[in-house]
Amino acid sequence: MDDDLDHALDAVGPRLRALRRQRETTLADLSATTGISVSTLSRLESGTRRPTLELLLPLARAHGVTLDELVDAPPTGDPRIHLRPVTRHGMTMLPLTRRAGGIQAYKLVIPASSHRKEPDPQTHEGYEWLYVLNGRLRVVLGAHDLVLAPGEAAEFDTRVPHWFGAAEAEPVEFLSLFGKQGERAHLRARPQTAKTGPS
Repeated sequence: MDDDLDHALDAVGPRLRALRRQRETTLADLSATTGISVSTLSRLESGTRRPTLELLLPLARAHGVTLDELVDAPPTGDPRIHLRPVTRHGMTMLPLTRRAGGIQAYKLVIPASSHRKEPDPQTHEGYEWLYVLNGRLRVVLGAHDLVLAPGEAAEFDTRVPHWFGAAEAEPVEFLSLFGKQGERAHLRARPQTAKTGPS
């Protein structure tokens, strides 16, 4: 989580500069509005000064944006819940549910990559259901090596060695439902039947 926080804070400086330039405001004007010195504003924009809540609140007000917009927090369906993305093994995971037990839902994004990763299948207790939104997802499941396109789904017991990654040098977005052993999603993916031509 510390890496995610550092990444979010590092991105604040360029965003502050872009907002100020969009509004055609000088550092001196912004200093007069916020009470923050020109040198501090300059160091914030260049990334040499770490942003704090005390600095970000007046800047958000001055630019007419929310604090969430300033730090690029992900939007959520319910404004009372602020779920944060987590980056692990090169994938960004955004939790879509927040409740103890039961099936957990995530949106996962695998960024574009110029090199194809070598699969490293893992096992753990549970059951998982995947649904591809955008891009093509490579799924290695036991002896099977599949590519799922947008609109396709897969369901499997996570005690079977499994791995997934981008099938091409394009980002992939997909939904994942994960539950404890014994829970099942109601939709099952069926293998495509071979198409036969006219005889």
